[in-house]
Amino acid sequence: MAESEELIPHNIEEEEGDVQEWLTTFSDLTMLLLVFFILLYSMSVPDEKKISTTLQAVTAALQGKETKLATSTISQQEAGIILDQVMMNRQIQLAQQKVFSDVKLLQTKKGLEGLVGANFEDGIITLRAPGDVLFARGDVNLSDRGRAIITEMKDFFIQHSDQTINIRGYTDDQPPPAGSRFKDNWEVSSMRAVNVLRLLMSMGIEPKRLTSTGLADLNPLFPNTSEEYRAQNRRVEFVLEKRVYGK
Repeated sequence: MAESEELIPHNIEEEEGDVQEWLTTFSDLTMLLLVFFILLYSMSVPDEKKISTTLQAVTAALQGKETKLATSTISQQEAGIILDQVMMNRQIQLAQQKVFSDVKLLQTKKGLEGLVGANFEDGIITLRAPGDVLFARGDVNLSDRGRAIITEMKDFFIQHSDQTINIRGYTDDQPPPAGSRFKDNWEVSSMRAVNVLRLLMSMGIEPKRLTSTGLADLNPLFPNTSEEYRAQNRRVEFVLEKRVYGK
């Protein structure tokens, strides 16, 4: 049941991801050209007020925020720093797109397609595995099948050692049954994430790359209005971000 339920949203995510990659590339290239010409203009026409206003507008656009533009001036050195940040962000985006391509190979070659979903947004890759496959209902210890799935993902994590991995456990909105040894869903989701983390550590993943977070029923994928939707919300996510050295 869990496999067929995961298949539909996974395919939708892949289609959205493909469109998003093209739009991200186009918008980033456009923004880089804009910043480049602004810098040329700033060096040829030393009107500090205009330079400051324009560069800060670009910065606000890159951050996706609508902010009031400050009246303070900005130096050419500060403008260079902004450009460096834009270029670094672009490099990270390109690197993460390559990693995301390897995610698709992981899904097909390891037999995880339709089971482990994948999403790429703003340079962050999220792998999503159904909780009912990794764990028995109401349990926090990985099932045999769950351990097998993590084992298949392990080589991918080792191959991409530049990625930090935040393991996030989620539940639905139903509290643990009466008599359960768990106080609430915060405890259930936290213990599940920790047990996945411990398994990856035992498989050779660097501890400093790993973090775990229990989020209970926060951020549901679907409204908790049916058992089908609740099953989709019970999940474990692996959030991958590129480590930037020297910062």
